[in-house]
Amino acid sequence: MTDTILIEGLGKRYVKYVDQPTLVGSLLPFRRSRPSPLWALRGLDLRVEKGQTIGVIGRNGSGKTTLLKLLSGVTRPSEGRLRVMGRIAPLIGVGVGFRRELTGRDNVYLNGLLLGMERRRLDRRFDDIVAFAELQDFIDTPVKFYSSGMFLRLGFAIAIHSEPEVFLLDEILAVGDLAFQSKCFERLRMVQGSGTTIVVVSHSMNAIRGMCSRVVLLRRGLVDMIGDTEDVIARYHELLSVEGDADEETARSGGERMYVGGAVIEESRLFGPDGPVNYADGGEQLELRVRLRFEQAVDSPLVGMQIFNEEGVLAYACHSFLGLRHRRYDAGETAKVFIRFVPRLGGGTYRVFCLVATADGRGSLAVQPRGVSLFVAPRLGSRGVADLQGSIEVDGRVMPVG
Repeated sequence: MTDTILIEGLGKRYVKYVDQPTLVGSLLPFRRSRPSPLWALRGLDLRVEKGQTIGVIGRNGSGKTTLLKLLSGVTRPSEGRLRVMGRIAPLIGVGVGFRRELTGRDNVYLNGLLLGMERRRLDRRFDDIVAFAELQDFIDTPVKFYSSGMFLRLGFAIAIHSEPEVFLLDEILAVGDLAFQSKCFERLRMVQGSGTTIVVVSHSMNAIRGMCSRVVLLRRGLVDMIGDTEDVIARYHELLSVEGDADEETARSGGERMYVGGAVIEESRLFGPDGPVNYADGGEQLELRVRLRFEQAVDSPLVGMQIFNEEGVLAYACHSFLGLRHRRYDAGETAKVFIRFVPRLGGGTYRVFCLVATADGRGSLAVQPRGVSLFVAPRLGSRGVADLQGSIEVDGRVMPVG
């Protein structure tokens, strides 16, 4: 197998200014902003063989989009070596490469030529491109009137019909309705079968797991891990549990209860049959293990668990019985909590929170800002926040679910 992508010691450096100049300050001859180097990506070594599909994941600002811009030639590396063999089709933003004053028809030809398609080939593929994008009624409308979903459909249709040898995708499938997303994934599977090399950047672990055989995890511009998909997804969720989300400021675990304090959650981890986990199949039993420390006397605390999906929707909750008298804890004492459950959830990323409240449930004794991050592998054909393990039978024949 030949390497389609070869990366050695790749780095991209930008310049940031330590102090922002003011209007008055900029007029002073002795007032200058101090430049400081900012490495968006550094020290990346990677080989991608022809026909492989590789995923790139990481938190916002980790360098994912920078990597795609380097691969597509949008920007040049500051250090290291980069080689991409073959014709590239980059989709690194909705509407990128479109001339907004031109019609959809004109942009099909403009983008197709930029992707290396000849005019005759564009003429032959034009109807297929428009049909795939489902824009027959709008193809002669200036694209400045297109919605983001229409931009997405047209851009993806042009790129996929250019038959690239290297396909670069950056969260492009996050826009659009479910039907179009399904059609895109079906076409991408066909492209995979034809030997095209694909690099996918996405926050959707379902998409990464369904498409990629290897995954790169970036963290603050550096490579944290490169390996098999399940192992890297588990590592990513382990980091989320420790570091949390950049925009997460308040805890969900307290719900609408008044925070009264009195206890601290010192440790919270998920365990499976073989040890600590951040990645699980829906059918195996997990155990949330929590260590509490009480800072004041508490009589019969209520304990429980809440699980939220990526959109902040409560997927499941349970807690001990309200008002149940079981034990009084003095200041300085600790308690071990074990909550066992089977995550029969729809595939995706979830946050598991421990809940500690007063015996009547009205006051929150401890809050857990981040919770434990957990990825649940989806069962084929299941969607939503729960997996009810449904089956379909027609005239006595059990139908496959997909």
